[in-house]
Amino acid sequence: MRRFVEVAALMILGLFVGATEAQQDATPPSTVDRQSLDDAWWTGPMLAPSAATLPRGHLLIEPYLYDVNSAHSNGFGSLTYINYGLADRLTVGLIPTAGLNVVNDGPSSSGVGLGDLTVQSEYRLTKFQEGHWIPGTSAVVQETFPTGKYDRLGERPSDGLGSGAYTTTLAIYSQTYFWLPNGRILRTRFDASQAFSNNVDIEDVSVYGTSAGFRGHAKPGDSFLADSSWEYSLTRSWVLALDATYRHNWNTLVTGYNALAASSSTSASRFQLNSGSSEVLSFAPAIEYSWKSKLGILLGTRVIPAAHNTHASITPAVAINIVR
Repeated sequence: MRRFVEVAALMILGLFVGATEAQQDATPPSTVDRQSLDDAWWTGPMLAPSAATLPRGHLLIEPYLYDVNSAHSNGFGSLTYINYGLADRLTVGLIPTAGLNVVNDGPSSSGVGLGDLTVQSEYRLTKFQEGHWIPGTSAVVQETFPTGKYDRLGERPSDGLGSGAYTTTLAIYSQTYFWLPNGRILRTRFDASQAFSNNVDIEDVSVYGTSAGFRGHAKPGDSFLADSSWEYSLTRSWVLALDATYRHNWNTLVTGYNALAASSSTSASRFQLNSGSSEVLSFAPAIEYSWKSKLGILLGTRVIPAAHNTHASITPAVAINIVR
C-alpha cells in the first residue's frame, strides 16, 4: 500500500510538472494551426482507462476480443467495459469476462466459459481545462467477484478462467493534453492501482496448481500496477497509441493436504506451494480509427517479455468503442 501511494503521488506530480512546462510552450508558431480538442476523436489506448467520467445519463460500451499467445497455449478471451454516467462526476460500471484456452501439451477448455466479474465506481476529482496546468484526475474503486471456474476442474485444468477470490482494487487515474510544435495533440494518461484479494478455499484440480484430492486454501498475493499511455492525433479520425505498464505481483501461498493419501498425517499428504513474487513489464502499441466522435475501433498488441517469474507472451486485440 505504501508503494502504491508513493508511486501514484510521484506520477501525478510528474504529470503536473510536465503539464505546466507544456502549457508555457503551448502556443505553436503562427504558421502552424493549433488542433482543437473537438477535432481529435479518440477510442482510448489498449490498456490505460480514462480519468474522465461520463456525463450524467450517458453510456459507454467497449468490448475487447484478444488472444494471449504464449509458448504452449493460446488464451482466447473477451472483456467488455460497460460504464454509465450516474452523475457528471460519478461513473459506475461492469466488466464481464469470458474465455477459452487452447493448450498444446494437454486438454484444451471444454468450451467458452465465464471469467470473473468486476464492478467499479469512478469519481472525478479534477477536470482538464485547456490553458490550465491541472490534469483530469479520478479515484476508482473496483470489486472483482469470483464468478469464473477455478477449482474442481477434473481432467481439464484449462477450464479454469477465474481466481476464486474477491479482489478489491484502489486506483488513481490521470489524463492531460499537450500541443506539440506541429500543433497536433498528444494525450497522455498515468494510472496507478493496488489490488488486495481474500483467501480462497480449494478442492481438487485448480488454477493454483493443485491436483485431485487436494483440500486446502490459497492466499493470492497483492498486486501493484502502473500504466502510462500516449496517444498522438494524426488526423481527426486516426490516432497512434502506446501503453507502457509495470506490474508487481506478491507471493501466492497455497496450503492444504491430499485427501487421497493413505493418511493425512503423513508428510506426503501435506502440500505447500509458494509462487514467489513476479515482475511484469509490457508494451502495447495500437492504432485507433473513429468514424464518429462517439464510435471507433482499436487494433493493438500487448507484448510481455520474459522476466522474473513471468513467461513471454504476445496478445493481439481488437476493441469497439461506443458512447451514447
